Order: sequence, then structure tokens, then C-alpha cells
Amino acid sequence: MNGPAPVDAMRAAADRAAGGGAAVAASPPAAAPMATHAVPHPAPAAEPALPPPTVRAIDLTHAEDAARWDAFVAGCPQATFFHRAGWMRVVGRVFGHPTWALAAERPQPDGSTAIVGVLPLARVRSLLFGDAVASLPFAVYGGAAAADEAAATALEDEADRLARRLGVQHLELRQLQRRHEGWPRQELYASFRKPILPDEEANLLAVPRKQRAMVRKAMQRGLTSTFDDGVDRFFALYADNVHRHGTPALPRRWFQALRDEFGDDCSVLTVAAPDGRPVSSVLSFRFRDEILPYYAGDDVAARDLAANDFKYWALMRWACDQGLKTFDYGRSKVGTGPYAFKKNWGFEPQPLHYEYRLYKRDAVPQNNPANARYKLMIETWRRLPLPVANWLGPFVVRSLG
Repeated sequence: MNGPAPVDAMRAAADRAAGGGAAVAASPPAAAPMATHAVPHPAPAAEPALPPPTVRAIDLTHAEDAARWDAFVAGCPQATFFHRAGWMRVVGRVFGHPTWALAAERPQPDGSTAIVGVLPLARVRSLLFGDAVASLPFAVYGGAAAADEAAATALEDEADRLARRLGVQHLELRQLQRRHEGWPRQELYASFRKPILPDEEANLLAVPRKQRAMVRKAMQRGLTSTFDDGVDRFFALYADNVHRHGTPALPRRWFQALRDEFGDDCSVLTVAAPDGRPVSSVLSFRFRDEILPYYAGDDVAARDLAANDFKYWALMRWACDQGLKTFDYGRSKVGTGPYAFKKNWGFEPQPLHYEYRLYKRDAVPQNNPANARYKLMIETWRRLPLPVANWLGPFVVRSLG
């Protein structure tokens, strides 16, 4: 580095003041500033571009592939209970629908290959309701769950190619979030999710006053709740309930298959009147730190006993005790009674974004009870004797999905 700069000359003695004063010493020379040289820093190395994912359909009957699939689902924030391998296995086993487990894979630096996205699909064919590939039949959530946009896009592109190759009328992706502005969509449904507070009493106080009063009313009437080992009490209440609403019931073997497949992650809670008679029941799914009450049934006496409110409070109280963090009230059609019931519990609706690729249709299909063309069918179904409806129902409902 440069040394101090030389001074031109030391000042001579200052002019003497009148009367001959002493000379004033000169100030010491100021040090020159140190010269600085910028030391270049190397630019941060650019992140290496990720190799494009490859997509293939994996066989979930193979234990190793199923374990890799479920490990990814467990850790992917976008994945839901219905993305688990078991859902497709049960759909195929009970209803015979062909399924495809599309997995996006990418090579890793250590030479291995990792799953970076999944898209579960099934084909549902019906003379009455059409021919479609959907993600996912009998599920409220679906679509691609992926680690990055490239993987999600690759999965959706492969699903589009598959649907076109099969010659179906449309592809349906039942997504939580909007993904494609240009795709036709249906926003008929909303989901209802809310955090579970760590304290039981705080959860009860978080329920709006009117519904909280119904819960306390049920407690005073001596209702009790228990978890069932089987599905018999649940199915009797469920089948009767949907029959009163003019809807075909899913077969009992569907619910038993869910219990068998998911074990402790699929539970049945039943509410009994003081005389021990079952009046309300719910089949729920547990996923990570969430509880999802999914199928339910009520006796005609449940309304007067406030058994429906008590049922969901009992499930929420149990979930709180288990340390779960989210209560997912599931899907309801906008403007219906169940939609209003969940809002009355203090849950805010979150629109679901079901997106479609239409191949042999001009409009999004409306296969739901709100469709006027099904009103006559609903009224006719209500008039069927319950045993007949339970026998016939599985042949109809398997095509609804």
C-alpha cells in the first residue's frame, strides 16, 4: 500500500508578532488517506438447473412402490388423505374402476431417483353419467401434488394424454387451488377447515352461541359417544339417512374396505341415546395432524336430540385430546343445508376448484342432486323400500364417483 505523501516543506517560523514574540511551531503533517483497492468477490454459483421430471404409472400393489408413493404424500403440503395409495386400491377393489398412479420422478445427485409429484387417477364409465378420468372418484380432493411446478405440469400433461388416448369425454381434477385460468371449471362446492385449539373448553367456546347451546342440550339429555370396532351401526344409520334424501347408498363393503385398508386412520364414532339406541354416526379419516369427518348418518330422532351437533363436538374433543391441529368439515354444496350448518359452527367456506379438460362435451357435467334432470330419479328413489334401495344402490352409485 502507498506510504504517507511527502509534505512540500515545513512552514518557516511564523511571522513574529509586533514586539518580537516567539516563533509558532508548525502543525505536524496530516497523514494521507490510505489508498484502497476493491477486492473482487466471486459471484455466487448459479443453482444448477433441475433435470426435467419423467412421469410413469407405478404399480401400487408392489410394496416398495407403494411405500415410496406414500412417503412422498406424507411429506408434501399439497397432498391430502385421498392421495394415499390405499384410496386407489379400495376404489379398484370394491368398484372395479381402472386406476393409474402417475408419479413424476427426478434423478438425484447421489444417483437415486426420487418421486417429486403424484397424480392419482381413475376411470369411471356409465351410460347414465358419461365416461371420465377423474382425480379422484369418491374423493372431495385430488389433482396433482408436487414439489415444484415442473413436476405438476408434467403430471397434468400426462393425464391429458392418457384421457385422450382412452377416448373419454372429459378429465376432472378436484383441486384445492385454482391452477389453469383457461380450463373450464366448476365451483359448486366449498370445503370447511378450522384449527383445533389445544384446550377443550376453548374449542367449545369457539363454537357460535346457538350451536354451542345445542351441544350443551345434548349433554344434558344424556347422549354418549363411543368408537365402534365395525361399521354395522354406522351403515344402518347412513343407508337410512341417504335413502330419505333420495340418494343411492354406497355398499357396506366399501366402508369395511376403508376400515381394513387404513386401520386406525379410519374410525367410526357413534352417538347413542340414553336408552342405548344409536342415533347418529360418522366415519372419519385421520391424515397427519388433521381429522376429516367424511361419511355420516342420522336417525330421524337425531334432530330433536341434537345428536348431530353432539357427534361433531365429541369428534372435535377427541381430536383435541389426540393433539390434532385441524378439523376438516369436508365438502358441501353452496347454498345447501349442510353448507349452512357448517357455517353455523363457525367455519368459513373455502371454494374448491374443480377443473376440466373437455374432449367430447360442450359443458362441464352436472352429475349432482342439484341438477333438475335428476329430480324425478331422487323422488322415485325415496319411494323404494329400504332393502331394495340398498341392494340396487351400489350398481348406481359406483358410476357417480
